[in-house]
Amino acid sequence: MPYLLGIDIGTSGTKALLVEETGRVVASAYKEYPLSQPRPGWAEQDPEEWWRAVVEAAREVLARSGLAGGDVAGVGLSGQMHGAVVLDANYRVLRPAILWCDQRTGAECAWMYEEIGQEKLYRWTGNPVLPGFTAPKLVWLKRHEPETYSRIRHVLLPKDYIRFRLTGELATEVSDASGTLLLDVTHRCWSGEILAAMGLPEEWLPRVYESPEVTGRITPEAAALTGLMAGTPVVGGGGDQAAGAIGTGVVVEGIISTALGTSGVVFAMTDRPHTQPGSALHSFCHAVPGKWHLMGVMLAAGGSLQWFRNQLGSEEVREAAVKNIDPYEMLTEQAAEVGTGAGGLLFLPYLLGERTPYPDPAARGAFIGLTMRHRKGHLVRAVMEGVAFGLRDSLELLRQAGVKVEEIRVSGGGARSPLWRHILASTFKYPITTVNSTDGPAFGAALLAGVGAGIYPSVEEACRLTIKVTSRVEPIAPETDAYDRLYEIYKSLYPLLRDTMHDLTKFTE
Repeated sequence: MPYLLGIDIGTSGTKALLVEETGRVVASAYKEYPLSQPRPGWAEQDPEEWWRAVVEAAREVLARSGLAGGDVAGVGLSGQMHGAVVLDANYRVLRPAILWCDQRTGAECAWMYEEIGQEKLYRWTGNPVLPGFTAPKLVWLKRHEPETYSRIRHVLLPKDYIRFRLTGELATEVSDASGTLLLDVTHRCWSGEILAAMGLPEEWLPRVYESPEVTGRITPEAAALTGLMAGTPVVGGGGDQAAGAIGTGVVVEGIISTALGTSGVVFAMTDRPHTQPGSALHSFCHAVPGKWHLMGVMLAAGGSLQWFRNQLGSEEVREAAVKNIDPYEMLTEQAAEVGTGAGGLLFLPYLLGERTPYPDPAARGAFIGLTMRHRKGHLVRAVMEGVAFGLRDSLELLRQAGVKVEEIRVSGGGARSPLWRHILASTFKYPITTVNSTDGPAFGAALLAGVGAGIYPSVEEACRLTIKVTSRVEPIAPETDAYDRLYEIYKSLYPLLRDTMHDLTKFTE
């Protein structure tokens, strides 16, 4: 029986997933690495840490499964989007990668709007300029690190740097390339117009493939390090959100996905590109050939609850270690004891700035409505509900764009919480389902590898054969009414507090 390897290069760590052609997960491994924040709003990583994690995770899944490298029919890659990995003429990394959640490029985004103009940007790329995207990072390097910029000869995305280390090939694919702001999303190729306007040589950029296409093969050097067999095909794969959508079966219209990872995403497949000037949604190529997707992104979804655990949940972390349970379980148990609306407490989840619907790196988080009677459980529930409201912002934009919504599939670490799924169902007013795959991006990357290796005839058929719904939560009418009222209050807060948030950002700078 052939096996497939999916590798997801995340922000906190890399996951390797070994999958049978039936979809059964045979083995998995996860290797963490640090995130560097040298200044407020900055986020960087050393690409060598990703490579170390890939090597260790690949060896570990093979060891755990008892399989040999030759049993793996194909490798698929997924990863955090938008990161700028810059190489010199000798393919050496010039500096730490600037990541998706880095917010340093506000002035560069403004420059792009002023120099190029919103109408041309949407016509050429289908998307707005946002600080997390790759293109403004290159402008920042040109302005602030001219010596480094002068040595750039290749620009890669995080997963595509791993592809280079595995295969020696400089390549990317359409879903991840869509998030660079350098791709003509409509025609699924690099935009010569935007490159010319920015003064970027097209030879800096790798060849663009469709996600299931074979982009290269494991080299003997990479085989010796990872345990894989030399010559094993490596397919294009996908950006984490597109690959995650494959991994949850979002390959037909009407099924929407919500990812509750570090960031939060509401994702819908479309049969054509939506490139409406002024839209707060991302319009990207899907990992399904000939399909596109619309996506709203919040920067701190599960990351907001992680922040709460790290800063205010030390008691639960200690007790959970003694009981050998997850500290999140203890925190959400406290939240479950609190009624809908957290006793009139609201949370704004803008801990990393925000992207949808407010593309504002200076947006800031807040608890609104605190009183002496609020306990820790109220704060935890307010965080969970605030994230749900932030995701509803994106869902409302999708509905306004005419997207059909019948079912919402939730994935990511936050999806493991029954309470959070319950809150999402009543906030969204749609059924929330989960599927048998809980490793969205890595699983999706494995399925894409199966298509490239000829095991499945298409991405859609791969999903049909391997992905099944495992749970369903219905919205509860009295709660939907309460969440509708609270959501209206939530929506009013950012416009009221925006100037204050910006003043505080200036103060810290």
